[in-house]
Amino acid sequence: MKEVFALNKQDKLILLVGIFFTALFVSNVVSVKLFTVGSVVLTAGLLTYPLTFLITDSISEVFGKSTAKKVVLIGLFTNLMMLVFFFGAVQLPPAEFWGMQSEFEMIIGAVPRVVAASLIAYFLSQLFDVHLFHKLKQATNGKHLWLRNNASTSASQLLDSTIFVTIAFAGTMPLGALVFMIVTQYLVKLVIALADTPFVYMTVKWLENKDKDTDTEESTYVS
Repeated sequence: MKEVFALNKQDKLILLVGIFFTALFVSNVVSVKLFTVGSVVLTAGLLTYPLTFLITDSISEVFGKSTAKKVVLIGLFTNLMMLVFFFGAVQLPPAEFWGMQSEFEMIIGAVPRVVAASLIAYFLSQLFDVHLFHKLKQATNGKHLWLRNNASTSASQLLDSTIFVTIAFAGTMPLGALVFMIVTQYLVKLVIALADTPFVYMTVKWLENKDKDTDTEESTYVS
């Protein structure tokens, strides 16, 4: 039983990438919904999207910049595929007895703009995050993971929030509300980024932990 669930380093990478894509896809779909905490308006994608930065920072730390960039690029491609499939699903003629076409179009049809905003924000902010993380890694000689994680994620989340909210919601609300939404989105993401630091350390330690039974055939990764 232990051998069935034992994971080598490559298996762990595959698992992390799977979680990364899941968080990314869910974020794009649920970001259509806005919710309020007091007077603060937030997108539901805020619940899952910060997880993607935790994962890319962990992958960057253990497997290198090249692997992290590949994950980001594949994420972009798979999201484009999702957008095409969503469009196709909306265009299919509904069955006569099915009375939910308008609701389906309202939700899935609203996703393309959100996904387009998310794709642009995702691509630019994630690549910036990977780049800055490794610049800081060089500057700190591979030390102070907490500093690299928080600094790169905080800066990239500001870029992400500004691009995403502007593209996804410009014209749907007053300018003041739009700016307030960007600021509040970023502040919440900043708090989450600071809170995820222990989990980055845990993930990196888990990735680097070698099991004598599973890591004997482990692949070599080149940054």
